[in-house]
Amino acid sequence: MKDLQNERDFRNLPVDRVGVRGVRYPITVLDKEHKEQPTIALVNMYVELPKEFRGTHMSRFIEILNHYRWRIHTMKVIEILKRMMEALPSHSAHVELSFPFFREKKAPVSGVKSLMSYDVEVSASLYEDMKHDIVLKVMVPVMTLCPCSKEISRAGAHNQRAVVAVSVKFDKMVWIEDMIEVVEKCASSELYSLLKREDEKYVTEFAYEHPVFVEDLVREIALRLKKDARIFWFRVEAESFESIHNHNAYAMIEMEV
Repeated sequence: MKDLQNERDFRNLPVDRVGVRGVRYPITVLDKEHKEQPTIALVNMYVELPKEFRGTHMSRFIEILNHYRWRIHTMKVIEILKRMMEALPSHSAHVELSFPFFREKKAPVSGVKSLMSYDVEVSASLYEDMKHDIVLKVMVPVMTLCPCSKEISRAGAHNQRAVVAVSVKFDKMVWIEDMIEVVEKCASSELYSLLKREDEKYVTEFAYEHPVFVEDLVREIALRLKKDARIFWFRVEAESFESIHNHNAYAMIEMEV
């Protein structure tokens, strides 16, 4: 059968990224407490298409995933990228994995246990000189309590849920749990899936004693990341879903260290 993808293209334009998106697939991620954790990822896979080729072979991306079956591990992304560059001749290859990560947490007073979920992304690229780039991004939901509201109010202060996105590049292993803990320690309060009445009292009062603006939040997290010798680049974003405004508050710091 005629292979149209391999036809010569005369428009003289390479395509930066071509591939498949939104592939749902079982993967395994490293877990600090249990060593490994199975989860389901949405997988995006791309290669750079050289200018002389009309198209790429989309089926080969899926064939590479099926080669690993249940053995796709976040620690194998570079191996997967190498296979992509071999199967689909290209100057670069890229993989993006988005998945939920679960962590058991104890309520602060009652000690009742529950599972808390966090959204995680791993983005990796490999180039023909075998240089690679990996970014770990962890989204951590927290509570923020407004310092200004506390200062001017006779009683109480407005508080709300916020999401902090921490993206890091590293040269030594960085645990997802490490990033979660850094964020939660800098917020007005961390969140829990299950709280009893005594826990709700504790969380409410703790947040009141630890007010933070989104500006405070990203600065405190950035200071902690700067001290981590494993990390050489990071981006911290905080978005607070304001409870008394019809808009969100946002702050971001990006830095090479």
